Amino acid sequence: MSESVEVVVGRVGRAHGLRGEVAVAVRTDEPEVRFAPGREVRVEGTGRRLHVEHARTQSGSLQVRFAEIEDRTAAESLKGAVLIAEVDAGERPEDEDEFYDRQLRGLRALAADGQQVGVVGDVIHLPAQDLLAIDVDGVERLVPFVAALVTGVDLAAGTLTLAEVGGLIDDDAEEAR
Repeated sequence: MSESVEVVVGRVGRAHGLRGEVAVAVRTDEPEVRFAPGREVRVEGTGRRLHVEHARTQSGSLQVRFAEIEDRTAAESLKGAVLIAEVDAGERPEDEDEFYDRQLRGLRALAADGQQVGVVGDVIHLPAQDLLAIDVDGVERLVPFVAALVTGVDLAAGTLTLAEVGGLIDDDAEEAR
């Protein structure tokens, strides 16, 4: 069996209806996969496991029914719960230019000349674009995750390469002044 990792896939919102359906604030790019009938999720901080009975989108919100949640009262008790799914550690998005957050965290950030300048600590999702939070000598630098600034990602080597843009990582660069 291959190695797996746990990822956050959603947060339970309000109860919907009388039969235990809940709204889920999606935290995954693939809700159709993570909330497919029969899939198992775990409630963070508990040993509780839930199995998806069905999921549907209604008015832009994902509505999920779990086999273990029989009524509205049980559904209301889940409000605020963070849902975790186990996924294959080697799983990749279909598009070769896309990456899961878990694959980017911990990558060594390299300057265009190959020198390490920092480590990716987190990925921040904004409406316009994603940002990489890179720890550079204890200072967090936010770098837009776009091809013009991040010229390469090598998961096997554990690195990503940044474009040579003054001020991107170094405030003392001539171009930053």
